[in-house]
Amino acid sequence: MKRFYIPGILLIGSLLTTAWLRTDEPKPGTEWTEYLGGPDRNHYSPLTQITPGNVKNLKVAWSYSAPDTGQMQVNPIIVDGVLYGVTSAVRAFALEAATGKQLWLFGDPEKNFASTSRGVAYWSDGNDKRVLHTIGSNLYALDAKTGKPIPSFGDNGKVDLHTGLPAIAKDKFVISNTPGTIFGDLIIMPLRLSEGADAAPGDLRAFNVRTGKLVWSFHTIPHPGEVGYETWPKDAYENKYLGGANNWAGMSIDRKRGILYVPTGSAAFDFYGGNRHGSNLFANCLLAIDAKTGKRIWHYQLFHHDLWDRDLPAPPNLITLRQNGKAIDAVAQVTKSGYVFVFNRVTGQPLFPISEVPAPASELPTEKAWPTQPLPSRPAPFARQAYTLTEKDVSPYAENRDTLVARFRQYHKERFAAPSKAGTLILPGFDGGAEWGGSAVDPGGIMYVNSNEMAWVLTMVDTPKQDELAHLSPGEKLYTVNCIACHGADRKGNARSGYPSLVNIETRRDKAFVTQTISNGKGMMPGFTTLSADEKQALVAFLFGEEKKEVTASAKTVKQPYVPYRITGYNKFLDSKGLPAIGPPWGTLNAINLNTGEYLWKIPFGEEKSLKDKGISTTGSENYGGPVVTASGLLFIAATKDGMFRAFDKKSGKVIWETELPAAGFATPSTYQVNGKQYVVIACGGTKLGTKKGNQYVAFALP
Repeated sequence: MKRFYIPGILLIGSLLTTAWLRTDEPKPGTEWTEYLGGPDRNHYSPLTQITPGNVKNLKVAWSYSAPDTGQMQVNPIIVDGVLYGVTSAVRAFALEAATGKQLWLFGDPEKNFASTSRGVAYWSDGNDKRVLHTIGSNLYALDAKTGKPIPSFGDNGKVDLHTGLPAIAKDKFVISNTPGTIFGDLIIMPLRLSEGADAAPGDLRAFNVRTGKLVWSFHTIPHPGEVGYETWPKDAYENKYLGGANNWAGMSIDRKRGILYVPTGSAAFDFYGGNRHGSNLFANCLLAIDAKTGKRIWHYQLFHHDLWDRDLPAPPNLITLRQNGKAIDAVAQVTKSGYVFVFNRVTGQPLFPISEVPAPASELPTEKAWPTQPLPSRPAPFARQAYTLTEKDVSPYAENRDTLVARFRQYHKERFAAPSKAGTLILPGFDGGAEWGGSAVDPGGIMYVNSNEMAWVLTMVDTPKQDELAHLSPGEKLYTVNCIACHGADRKGNARSGYPSLVNIETRRDKAFVTQTISNGKGMMPGFTTLSADEKQALVAFLFGEEKKEVTASAKTVKQPYVPYRITGYNKFLDSKGLPAIGPPWGTLNAINLNTGEYLWKIPFGEEKSLKDKGISTTGSENYGGPVVTASGLLFIAATKDGMFRAFDKKSGKVIWETELPAAGFATPSTYQVNGKQYVVIACGGTKLGTKKGNQYVAFALP
């Protein structure tokens, strides 16, 4: 399905919306006033105090120990000398940016909001200063000075993010992990939803930042008469077993033109689309939206009828490139698949040709895989592709290499191979390629993007019907329907893929914690908000080995959305020691000239300790979190499983400084200047990939 295009020249007059811009519009410079550094999401700072020549002298300037311990994906913002961040339990806080002294803390320590947060948004009209923060399904407006909710916003300081969604979303899982985007007095909110057949629709919505009132909504699953309606089954927008197509990764905005750039995720259920035949607009699209009205300007769908969870994972970069001697305002979108798509940001015209390449049909009889998929001619992908692998690519370090080669042979590996019962090798995997950390771009148009090169195996099996579950207790039925894909039939999980064991959970957690986690979600796990209290009680009783034969009537029948196939789990392709089954590099860092589409350099990124101890140090590693690039020629990034924080020479890709963090920094750093001193700060929550837990924000500066 091609994009729908409206010539940009017709739009310029209507989109010059300077009257909508607030009077104290943040200026890029000495601070880090917005998520990922600015509205262009370029992770770029003009600061020059820390240079390639003196970066080796960096020392810890201060550290802040948050009251909660665990994974933090936060990119903190710094405004007027104050740093605003979020703890692992989604409590917002403010610190003196020069000292790390806590000024305020907001959140409920008694509730288990252990999802994740990537930060907060900031708004001011010069007098009124607000921090916009989400906890669960609520968006809060906090007084930036005190951290207290502002009563005039929504319902005594908060707005339910279900507001404005279709009625079928009423009781479904709806939260936000990523800061909203500010335009004038509006905040446009990302949404995280379930990825199963119980997902809510992912409509894009703007709220008034002063009052909390809904201002506009854009239907990502189109309604009758709207563009894209014909790309779904009839009345898909009101089908309670279809959803998704949400923006969860955040957005970028050209405030001068009033254009919002929105990357969307896949339709749900992620891996089976037999109930959503069609290309499924506006899932997997880069959307250009009139930020004032919510009207579509142009779009380009990067994956048709997604069957691989190929959400667009990060906000696009807004950049100015030069082609044929002309300056072009452009937008560049990184993807989990390892490709970068580059467009004229006003017209939506690709700057490098995009071809529709053939894609194989699905072996599942009720599935209709889309016959073609788009691929750009440039740049070349920054991650290896499954269809290019041979048996020689199976890891030379694996003790069970022969077994892995046999498994490798049986998997489908064709380009855009559909999910299958035999198993489909997904590379780049479900976590990219690129991920939510996104990419940095400097003013010269050089993109810096870190990438995972972890293969996953996607295997489909028949979903058991209700009569096939009749012999199970209510709690075990609920577990089979909702939990088995991640935690396994034996409840042992898959720690190597990030899914913990639930065996003997009663020895580690109490029932209140588990019940609250089922309701609210935790980490990658969504909340199961549609389960009744009796159902949650039955599920917890099963997990704790206490389920009785007598159950309440409401828990006897498990009524869940039915799709004919389910996945066996989110399984990485690993060797017997838990290392990637394909050979290294397992993570890379890349510099790409977006003016030409050519690579400047590409290096392995990160180290695997178990192999480094044997003298093998150029493996790269899985990584989560993005880079920051500075005008002085530095690139700062943590992100790796090895727990290091590194500075690279952005011209050569050479490491010129590194230090071990108190816990792995699975986050994007921020850099800022206060009282004439430049700092670089990173959230160190660890936890992911089996790393130790942490709770510190650590800031570095020159002595």
